Amino acid sequence: MNGIHWHVLGVGAIGCLFASTLHRAGLPTTLLLRSPGMEPSLPVRVDRDGCSSVTELPVSAAPEAGQITHLLVTTKAQDVCAAVQSVAHRLDSSSQVLLLANGLGFAGELQDALPVPEYFHGTTTEGAYRLGERHICHAGRGFTRIGRPGHATPPAWFGPWSEAVQPGAWDPDIEQALWLKLAINCAINPLTALHRCRNGELLQPPMAATLEELCGEIMAVSAAAGYAAITNDLPRQVAAVIHATADNRSSMLQDVLAGRGSEIEYITGHLLRVAEHYGVAATRNAALYRSIVNRAK
Repeated sequence: MNGIHWHVLGVGAIGCLFASTLHRAGLPTTLLLRSPGMEPSLPVRVDRDGCSSVTELPVSAAPEAGQITHLLVTTKAQDVCAAVQSVAHRLDSSSQVLLLANGLGFAGELQDALPVPEYFHGTTTEGAYRLGERHICHAGRGFTRIGRPGHATPPAWFGPWSEAVQPGAWDPDIEQALWLKLAINCAINPLTALHRCRNGELLQPPMAATLEELCGEIMAVSAAAGYAAITNDLPRQVAAVIHATADNRSSMLQDVLAGRGSEIEYITGHLLRVAEHYGVAATRNAALYRSIVNRAK
């Protein structure tokens, strides 16, 4: 379709969800794996509203040859740079790379290391979690925003993308949306990981008081960085997300429980680096950051 062929790097819940969605909409879609395998294709199973569907998707190993025209990156934030660099030999100045990962900071690192492709940024509230290998539950419909700083007009590929991924929009102010997502994640994810609790428990004493302090600091850092307007109601925005996801375990909590590396450096870590740059105190967030980092050692 108009030369658009998506390669999806990252086969976690969001990667599987978007890969199957794009494929079902008629957009050629290939799963990118780290190493060669014997199978030319692999199944992706999506459970939704009591029903289950299986999509057979072609696979390609990162070391293979062949240009990648459109790359969707859905890995963990800490894996983005290494993952994209593993297919650097397949990217050129015409390649379009869409980064759809939690946190901030990795995009700048990637562009410094690999400046050749065109980079786009996305954030989604789609709810999905893994049930097994390439087997996910699509737990809730969400909204997906795509953009590129400084670009009000979407690229040609966004038309077919938007027909496949609904609801969603091209966001000329994607940086604002990405920061709001970061702010909400800073308030929720590390606190659930520290206390090993579901999201809904954060609104109960004594964690509710800590949540309020975190939000206050995050709002101060946001204002200093130029994001005051989008975070001026952060406590309500955070509470709304918690209510909507009360039974969920945050991705950071799942990583901590599984003994995996978390995205703390690109969530709270990024907030603290911005706070230091602007000379804003964020002692409560700093203490929470240290608790998560120290537990991982």
